[in-house]
Amino acid sequence: MSLIGDNCCPRVVLLYHDGTMTFELQQDLDRLDVLAFHRRECSEPTIWNYYEVRCEKGEAAVKELDRLYQWLFVPITLWPVNVQQVLDWCLDRIAAGKELGKEMELLLEVLPAPPDEKVCAVVARHEHDVQRGCYEELVTTTAKFDAAEKAISFEPELNREWDRIKKLWDVSRYQDYKGIIRRTLSQERNLRELSANWKKRDERFQTVFDAFCARWNLYGMEHDKPLLMKLSVNLTPHGTMIFIPAYWSFDAKRDVRWDGVMKLHRARVSGKQGAKLAEGIEERRKMVAKLKLLDHEAARLKLRGEKRHVFLCKGLGLVEETDPKRITRLRSEFNL
Repeated sequence: MSLIGDNCCPRVVLLYHDGTMTFELQQDLDRLDVLAFHRRECSEPTIWNYYEVRCEKGEAAVKELDRLYQWLFVPITLWPVNVQQVLDWCLDRIAAGKELGKEMELLLEVLPAPPDEKVCAVVARHEHDVQRGCYEELVTTTAKFDAAEKAISFEPELNREWDRIKKLWDVSRYQDYKGIIRRTLSQERNLRELSANWKKRDERFQTVFDAFCARWNLYGMEHDKPLLMKLSVNLTPHGTMIFIPAYWSFDAKRDVRWDGVMKLHRARVSGKQGAKLAEGIEERRKMVAKLKLLDHEAARLKLRGEKRHVFLCKGLGLVEETDPKRITRLRSEFNL
């Protein structure tokens, strides 16, 4: 199917007539296809808008959005901010011939570089599991969950309370496209902005629904089906969260596949860590500080070649036979 369809703006058709940017556009859309949470459906209009603005205003006009644009193809789990919303705003400003402003320029500057493809691939696979609610690769047993889920499905008191809620509110107003209503989410460190303004009907519903879910250990309701919380492992932009439901009798050795959890978590860890490693880094840092002074002294004395190497080794407390590559690696590690 051609990307340039009948519904496209005529000016876009003209700008893409050579096929070069059309091919790039297709590649970018294909990158969204492998991501969970309907990413292509959600982000395709933004992709089209980016290419249209790029064609009309020139590549230089969107150059400062390069890093932000690449974040659009990162699993949404890792987004530090709402990347798409920010990108849409920037594109609208550029299309209107307006400056982005100092605040946006600062955001684009402090925004970290997107994670590499290896990290994105690991997280993308995890997102598909999360979307299906499947944690079997990380949780070794589902017996506890299955037993608890079966118990609440036959709990008459739960059904009575849910019927009372439905009599007081039209719950369809609060359902998503799957028919699911979710309780208010708990955030990391349990720092929540709870509101129970009884003057507002929607907040009255959410408050009652949150209390209902807390009583029965639910994360929500799917039509009339209670959705029981389960042991889960989730990535966030800032770390890895392991959630153990309040009703769960946790067995650290049997309930979690720690090899899978560590593989998921370590995907973003840049290298090894530990007390001995930290001590080694600090020792090399001190050597670099000393090396910097020695370099100045060697330059003052006009030392070169072997004499300079011997001088540096002596100053650093190394034997004269030390491989010069060791000092070169030291310089490279600390950008000296």
